[in-house]
Amino acid sequence: MFQRSHFQGGDGGGAATLPLDRSLPPDDGKFDKLLREIDLVVDLGAQIGSRTWWRGALTCTALCASMLFLAPGVQALPEIPSAMDAEQWDEARAQAITPLAYGADTGRRMAATGAVEPLADTPERPKVELTATLGRGDGFARVLERAGVARDQAREIETMVAALIPVEDIEAGTPMKIVLGRRPNRTVPRPVDEVSFRARLDLRIELARADGRLMADAVAIAVDDTPLRIRGRVGSSLYRSARAAGAPPSAIQDFLRAVGTQLSIERDIPASATFDMIIEHRRAETGETELGQVLYAGIERGDRKTQLLRWTVGGNSQWFEASGVGRSTGEMLMPVSGRISSGFGSRRHPILGGSRMHTGIDIAAGYGTPIRAAATGTVNYSGRNGGYGNYVRINHGGGTQTAYAHMGRKVDPRSVRFIEQAQLTGAELARFRSTLVSLLNVEPGAALRRERTERASADRRTGGASRS
Repeated sequence: MFQRSHFQGGDGGGAATLPLDRSLPPDDGKFDKLLREIDLVVDLGAQIGSRTWWRGALTCTALCASMLFLAPGVQALPEIPSAMDAEQWDEARAQAITPLAYGADTGRRMAATGAVEPLADTPERPKVELTATLGRGDGFARVLERAGVARDQAREIETMVAALIPVEDIEAGTPMKIVLGRRPNRTVPRPVDEVSFRARLDLRIELARADGRLMADAVAIAVDDTPLRIRGRVGSSLYRSARAAGAPPSAIQDFLRAVGTQLSIERDIPASATFDMIIEHRRAETGETELGQVLYAGIERGDRKTQLLRWTVGGNSQWFEASGVGRSTGEMLMPVSGRISSGFGSRRHPILGGSRMHTGIDIAAGYGTPIRAAATGTVNYSGRNGGYGNYVRINHGGGTQTAYAHMGRKVDPRSVRFIEQAQLTGAELARFRSTLVSLLNVEPGAALRRERTERASADRRTGGASRS
């Protein structure tokens, strides 16, 4: 407890608590005079043992006793019945809040009346609609079987589809919409009512049941084959410039490989040059697009132009110059299947020691491993050749030959590339030039502009129909 002196402020600032005799205004009445003389708030921490202290202690005791006497009593609640009958339990559950994990049957429920009859068997849905996806290396009939189609019917559908398009030509990832119909009982699979899927960009196959039989129909889809032409300045990076112009990465790689047969990408193509590529581009009337391979690859360096057209001769596709001269390059094959135990270049001699020039490649392989020629050519030497042992030399033409021992000419075989050239003549050359001219007449971005125009027209038709 605080002593009286703590509350009796003098001249100090701030708020202070005054004794009752100082807080009451002066009054000439006897009652007011008595209140001023009697100190109702006794400080039990001061003047211990005095009459004032004993009066305060007696007052405090009386107040505590009065509080205890007037306090309410404590009485136990009546005992709740531990068991409820079925009607009481249903009433309690109807008014309770139950967690979802325990059923959550809050609120009143209407019990079934005599008009409700239990079903001996639940009815099935009249049809089931689902989607199945053809996986990589998956069988067409197998996909249908996994969707719930009977094996015999799955084989029948596969045969019907194969009559319209080779099943192996359907790309992996193709979704198929399947509708299964009503079955007579639960012991047999559901019959197929419909099967539809996009076989190609220009073809949709639909199978539907009519008069109890499945009928297949090939729906042709109109496709615009206008190729996509992309031109632009090479700048600091041909790849980044082509990507910024909208060319896909796969097409750019194809373009670089084509140009690389004629030019060095790093040395021969300046930043001021212009790249020109034409890519196969197909757009279906339904809106889907498909990009194919690069058809034309060109580099313009001022007045000098490098023009390459992809052309197929004898079943092989290669790049031909505008003059009709084709060229393909490739690396030599490894003569045996094994690991390179010693490469071309300076090495420590295994017998004499010291650093010596090794003018060949040593390939570690098992005894008796067959040796094949690294490239097509003519054998011009075969036999013993000093310390080389059995020695075979093949002439590949163009001043290039290989020897299967120590070579006579000191050239790293992995650095040699063979070159083959083909020349188009006659009607083939005329058809080649006509195709090149028609491609060069395609305007850059024409395919994309046509696509945007058709999409805008379709949007206007849709909007007009919705406003009407």
